[in-house]
Amino acid sequence: MSAMTGGVEDEVRYDVDGGVATITIDRPARRNALSWPVVAELRRRVTEARNDDTVRVVVLTGAGEQAFCAGADLGGMIGEDDEAVHEARGQLASLFQDLWRLGKPTIARVRGFCLAGGMGLALSCDLVVAADDAVFGTPEIDVGLWPYMITVPLCRSMPPKRALDLMLTGRRVDAAEAERIGFLSRRVAVDELDEVVGELAATLAAKSPSAMRLGRNSFYSVWDLTSDDALSMLHAMLGVATQLDDAAEGIAAFEQKRRPNWTGT
Repeated sequence: MSAMTGGVEDEVRYDVDGGVATITIDRPARRNALSWPVVAELRRRVTEARNDDTVRVVVLTGAGEQAFCAGADLGGMIGEDDEAVHEARGQLASLFQDLWRLGKPTIARVRGFCLAGGMGLALSCDLVVAADDAVFGTPEIDVGLWPYMITVPLCRSMPPKRALDLMLTGRRVDAAEAERIGFLSRRVAVDELDEVVGELAATLAAKSPSAMRLGRNSFYSVWDLTSDDALSMLHAMLGVATQLDDAAEGIAAFEQKRRPNWTGT
């Protein structure tokens, strides 16, 4: 059980500036690999960002230049209690769900290796901005495993047969191929990464929080619905959205040719 407990505040940094919460996996010596405590701390920080009304956007990244996250820390993700280990494995899926249910836009800032569970974590964010030195892959098959827990974020981020290709072969793809496959939002030069992520985060943070929350929630809510069910739900949500104070303010600001003053209501 010791592998699943312990303080990891120094391994997951959390900073808020200008409405942007940056969550950093800070284990560069381990290529920012995921341990059970790190996953638990990431979930805690995502919850903190969700509950903080001053936070408008969340950026998820890894410390250093070598890796966003190289996947699971295999040596630190074993234990003697099979039931506890099985339950702990479900925490990664819960982290993905936490990100989808956050109600605020998320950006993965990627440099270096983004592999296995780390790739699943990045693709669970709304947008993925990667530097030219980024390398993606699902190498689980090469150690006799399968990327079970990340199948959903992968198949939601690219054509499913493209995801299956990566999972079957375990091959790695560079940022250029990742962009062609379609799961990158932006591909930038290494020295432009922070600037592009900062500008993108600032753009998102300047939008209406209430419109962003309802709109983003609707996107994930209708993902797996039939067209008829999705349109019915979206119709109802549009009715709710038009009653928001921010909707009235946005229309007024447009007509008066001024910047809107969002209240988030």
